Amino acid sequence: MTQPPAQETAAHQHPALAATDPELAALVTAEERLQADTLRLIPSENYVSTAVLEASGTVLQNKYSEGYPGRRYYEGQQNIDPVERLAVARAKALFGTDHANVQPYSGSPANLAAYLAFAEPGDTVMGMALPMGGHLTHGWGVSATGKWFRGVQYAVRQDTGLVDFDAVRELALKERPKLIFCGGTALPRTIDFAAFAEIARESGAVLVADIAHIAGLIAGGAHPSPVPHADVISTTTHKTLRGPRGAMLLAREEHAKAIDKAVFPGLQGGPHNQTTAAIAVALHEAAQPSFRSYAHAVVANAKALADALLARGFDLVSGGTDNHLVLMDLTPKDVPGKVAAKALDRAGIVVNYNTVPYDPRKPFDPSGVRIGTPSLTSRGLGTEHMAAVADWIDRGVRAAGSGDEDALLKIRGEVAELMAAFPAPGLPTA
Repeated sequence: MTQPPAQETAAHQHPALAATDPELAALVTAEERLQADTLRLIPSENYVSTAVLEASGTVLQNKYSEGYPGRRYYEGQQNIDPVERLAVARAKALFGTDHANVQPYSGSPANLAAYLAFAEPGDTVMGMALPMGGHLTHGWGVSATGKWFRGVQYAVRQDTGLVDFDAVRELALKERPKLIFCGGTALPRTIDFAAFAEIARESGAVLVADIAHIAGLIAGGAHPSPVPHADVISTTTHKTLRGPRGAMLLAREEHAKAIDKAVFPGLQGGPHNQTTAAIAVALHEAAQPSFRSYAHAVVANAKALADALLARGFDLVSGGTDNHLVLMDLTPKDVPGKVAAKALDRAGIVVNYNTVPYDPRKPFDPSGVRIGTPSLTSRGLGTEHMAAVADWIDRGVRAAGSGDEDALLKIRGEVAELMAAFPAPGLPTA
């Protein structure tokens, strides 16, 4: 059946927006359709619930609230303070931590707060190198964290794709960093928080666990928790946690005051109260038994997808996955990652091109593609569907290499048919 134009649908689903700004309303509607019809495999993306979306769009948007509950610089906080206290209490309960700050605007500012709390400009800091799967804000040179601090990086082994803890310990004892970051953006294996904590103690560093990608897996018991080991934990609230675009800092009580001062007034002014409310909703959802099932299903789907890709001759960094993420090196397929990613997008399979460890290609034209299973799991797809997903990826990569646009168009139709059978949470129904 032919769909009505985006403008017509927008007028029905977003009447106030369509009346005020029809051009923007049409773009929102087009994005809703795109998210409904395509297979989203970017591991940092997900679908939030309708409840999270509603909380994000409330009148809490209208209120300024510099400071913390009970210690604000604006009056009229009778309802705002309980919202933030609720989010904080739920974060502490869900992760089992002494202290939580739910005000950081996103993951990068949350990480920067850790620097402000525990280091001075020019101090040595240590994190996983970006090309190895780390994050820009772990001291990489093009980031403010690499410009304002002296960043030293550890790597993964070229033969296994795994962290060499002997090498990490040797580097830490030599450089004596103020901070050590563990975690990253393209790590398909379980993070050994205990091993990092031991190295941090030996070298006199504060250990910051960046769990932005795996927070939902930790909350759902599908990945070990850093809480017994790390001094500070930084995380976004979207990705596997299925919340709004925000962030949190979790810490031991001894670090609570330093963290709070670093966030406000150190880095930012008033929190985004509508986001705080949506975080509270997401944390409530993550405390339910169904979320635990979801977290374990994310991992099961990723492992099944990895196995299906290996069976089709794909080269996976570290040989597979323990979490939600698979990193493919397409060098043996003779198709650059960027070419493959753009072709898969035309086939209705949304991924991102990504560097792989020791990649000989440039970051903007790398050898790899990064995929993940949070979004498809939120739609209800299970391990029984992963062979079909792997087959689409295989056909799409081959079509990218040969320039077969008809094959990509055929895949897109097959993808849309399956997606129609698994409606996405939070998206409007026809």
